[in-house]
Amino acid sequence: MQPYFMPYIGYYSLIKHTDEFILFDPVQFIRHGWIERNRILKQGGGWQYIQIPLIKDNGRDTLIKDVRINNAEPWKQKMLAQLQHYKKKAPYYFKVIKMLNEIFAEDFTDITHLNKMALQVSCDYLGISREFPIFSEMNLAIDSVNAADEWALNICKAMGCTEYINPIGGTEFFDRSKYNQAGVQISFQQMEITEYVQGGEPFEPGLSMIDVMMFNSPEEINSMLDRFTLV
Repeated sequence: MQPYFMPYIGYYSLIKHTDEFILFDPVQFIRHGWIERNRILKQGGGWQYIQIPLIKDNGRDTLIKDVRINNAEPWKQKMLAQLQHYKKKAPYYFKVIKMLNEIFAEDFTDITHLNKMALQVSCDYLGISREFPIFSEMNLAIDSVNAADEWALNICKAMGCTEYINPIGGTEFFDRSKYNQAGVQISFQQMEITEYVQGGEPFEPGLSMIDVMMFNSPEEINSMLDRFTLV
């Protein structure tokens, strides 16, 4: 998976239920996706973005691995300020802020390593033990990629993996026959989004894991992570 910033619960479910989770960074960066931003509750209802500012010379052809953070902006302070309104209604506010401060204690110049750190710290908080190898640093020799859906296949073949799991959104993107012919079982995860109380506001599904953590214990979240089917 591409390295997302504090993504939604389905991403974490994939992490929990796979043996190897690789941060995939050698492809073109698409601005305003989930790599540099995510969504949290907005005070008064609805949702808002939290965002990591990027250096503007990250051009159209920039690869994910080369995307640089604009640390001249006080984005950490701004993000923490955006979370202040949770303090009055979220039972796990202080624990989540402590976790985020652990992530923010280190300065990163590139988005991939920041997101890796965020995933490691948040998974530790949830009791999920997982390493996050970065593809561009693995020196893994793979077959030539002739179509976008062959990246995962060729990585699986190079690592001797027999199964690949992708989010449900990739159902139409991947050619199952390629995987079957290579002896790799491909499945798609259909996540069940569990509704939880968000401090009296109408439920906003699919927000950042930050929001889930604000209102739920690690034990409750782990139960949510187990609610999916493979198709």
